Amino acid sequence: MKIKVLMTDLLAFAAIGAFAQIGELSDANDDYTKFDGLRSNMTIAKPMLMTAKTHIDKAAANAKTSALPQTLALKAGIYASLAAIDEDAAAATSDYATAQDALIKAQAADTKNENATMIKHATVELAQVQLNKGVKAFQNKNYDDAYKSFDAARQLIPEDTTAILYTAISASNAKNYPVAITNYNKLVGVTNYSTKGKISAYNDMTTLYLYNKDTTGATKVISDAVTKYPDNADLRKREIEVSLQAGQQSNLIGKIETAIKGDPNNKTLYYYEGLTYSQIAEAAGNEIKKLEKADKKAAAAKPGTKPAVNPQIEKLRQTRLDNYSKSAEQYKKAVAIDPNYFEAVLNLGYVIIAPAIDIYNDAQQLPTTQQKAYDAAMAKATAQFDLAKPYVLKAVELNPQSIDALTNLKSYYLGKKDTENANAVQKKIDALPKAATPSAQ
Repeated sequence: MKIKVLMTDLLAFAAIGAFAQIGELSDANDDYTKFDGLRSNMTIAKPMLMTAKTHIDKAAANAKTSALPQTLALKAGIYASLAAIDEDAAAATSDYATAQDALIKAQAADTKNENATMIKHATVELAQVQLNKGVKAFQNKNYDDAYKSFDAARQLIPEDTTAILYTAISASNAKNYPVAITNYNKLVGVTNYSTKGKISAYNDMTTLYLYNKDTTGATKVISDAVTKYPDNADLRKREIEVSLQAGQQSNLIGKIETAIKGDPNNKTLYYYEGLTYSQIAEAAGNEIKKLEKADKKAAAAKPGTKPAVNPQIEKLRQTRLDNYSKSAEQYKKAVAIDPNYFEAVLNLGYVIIAPAIDIYNDAQQLPTTQQKAYDAAMAKATAQFDLAKPYVLKAVELNPQSIDALTNLKSYYLGKKDTENANAVQKKIDALPKAATPSAQ
């Protein structure tokens, strides 16, 4: 009988011990819940967290509760929060490691998903610790460390767009372009990511490919972006820029013309074809300036010699003129569909007036002995300026606050030697708000 009594007492003691540890688990959960609700006021909240730690440590130390999914999940959450608030770097690192270990075990043990909420909470808490570390490193321009922290956060919460974006940006700053591109690619594939964010990601990816001297990759990315967002003006312009850099402008023009065949009344398509031609003309103009500068430098090295006519410059001038003409044709088609299409009207005035300015400036370089040639050039320039007049006036009518429209009008008056009106337009430009920025072109 004494043996039976002893056994009964032992069983009762064991049951009481188990219930005690379950009680520790319950208390840990209660205190941690209170901490989470009060964490905006850490003076009040922190003692709750420390009490929760005491309870969870006891539960984790007992053989009967240490391996329970709830214990592991709670331990992960509590220690993750400790890592987030601990001001001692070594202690925070230790807390993080403890939380990480508990989280891995909790994920494996919670086969019935009964603790999924706490496991998710702990995961997010750990990710936030890494995000905070990454921000500090980034602010200190330690981009490699920032990338490592942000990427660690991303691995914990792989669908979180902030973590993906920060990983991409820090990798880019660390000049780890392939990794940055990979993460931007993930961003554009996230369903609930904003259109604005995706467009920005496409632009950044394009830039990174160009940094990596991969024009093929850049062309593909920006082409995909335009296909997905065909009405976005910034992406269209970027596609033109990249195509020019890649020497693929003819492919782009062919692509736009194919689109026009399928949608001949789409004013925007004519506008972008006009913009492509005008960008080719501008690129030719930039090359002319480089060659002229090189020729002047070479002539200066040989005093008394007259620079020879550079056939390459003459060829580029014709290319510039031809493409401005083609550009004007396309802008006119856009304006025919919508006479109040400001961007097309503005750019049409510009591509007509640009050759007039070239002729005018070239005439000023003629020696006084070539008066006849000067008069002929000025007459040609005047006629070209007059062709632009209706469009430069219309652009200002459509948008009187456009610095580009006003600048084109001022150029017209200067070309016509109408100083009074040119000065009047300059006064309007000076009166524009400081925030006025260039548009179109």
